[in-house]
Amino acid sequence: MRRGYRRALPLLSACLLFLTACSPERTGELTIYAGLYEDHAIKAIETFQKETGIKVSYVRMSNGEILARIRAERDHPRTSVWFGGPADTFVQAKNEGLLAPYVSDNAQLIDDKYKDSEGYWTGIYAGSVAFVSNKAWLQEVGLNPPQSWDDLLNPKYKGMIAMPDPRSSGTGYTVLATLVQLWGEDRAFAYFKQLNQQTGAYTSTGSVLGRNVGMGEVGTAIMFSHDAVKFYKEGFRNIVIGFPSEGTGYEIGAVGIVDGAPNMREARLFVDWALTKEAQELGKFAGNFQLLTNRDAVSPEEAFPLDDLNTVPYDHDWAGTNRERLLEKWAQEVLNP
Repeated sequence: MRRGYRRALPLLSACLLFLTACSPERTGELTIYAGLYEDHAIKAIETFQKETGIKVSYVRMSNGEILARIRAERDHPRTSVWFGGPADTFVQAKNEGLLAPYVSDNAQLIDDKYKDSEGYWTGIYAGSVAFVSNKAWLQEVGLNPPQSWDDLLNPKYKGMIAMPDPRSSGTGYTVLATLVQLWGEDRAFAYFKQLNQQTGAYTSTGSVLGRNVGMGEVGTAIMFSHDAVKFYKEGFRNIVIGFPSEGTGYEIGAVGIVDGAPNMREARLFVDWALTKEAQELGKFAGNFQLLTNRDAVSPEEAFPLDDLNTVPYDHDWAGTNRERLLEKWAQEVLNP
């Protein structure tokens, strides 16, 4: 009997896997707030649905908007997963008790620098802050692409510099936190006051700026390099991408689960899936060019490796913990002095 039982184990395991895959529980529903590009989110969600049978609905927002929505819904959460956008905002959400810890087995494939040690968020991609300029505009004003943060204060740039609003945009806050960590608060805020005199607009999200630069509506934008590559590949070949010589910051795009979320089982399955090599590599097939965090995943050739750049020692936990205070200070001292 014992020998026959052992021979039956592989067959029994296969049957159990089949029953698990086909069980009604796997055809549940899931709601996601997505902070990454919509085309990337759609590609990921469609693939996840096809592979699991779990029906997914989503809303695409900037990271600041997602945080505000989750705060407003904290007593009655309407979403389960926060998918994409800089980890700084996830850190703030963690500190406010808005996220639930979950350490996926697949998190072992992600380097420690790209994840929260307690499992409140895990990185799925990374990308650097860049200067993105329009070639024709540079030629018109007789300038080379900006090489430093100080270059952006050149009077010839006045009215043609743009960056996202840090209060709503994860990109914008990454820029703010980058310079505070590079120079200290006093010098950084003095710089932002000067830069405010140069800017033509603050956008609510960083994802639109590549198109604005490509169409000549903006001379130079401060945005993520992978977003600029996306627009370049989409046909805006007049885009020039550069990096500040003093140092630049970078985001870790994360995924996490909302505290008290409905459909917790499905939410955990989504996080498990999002950390896999196959899930992370979907982005490049949807025209997105971030660096990938899974050790086995192959990043797009067009991505800018962080090791090749002069990056500041960007502390995402510090940036998230100080986010609310820095945003209030930015609003008071820069926008409304």
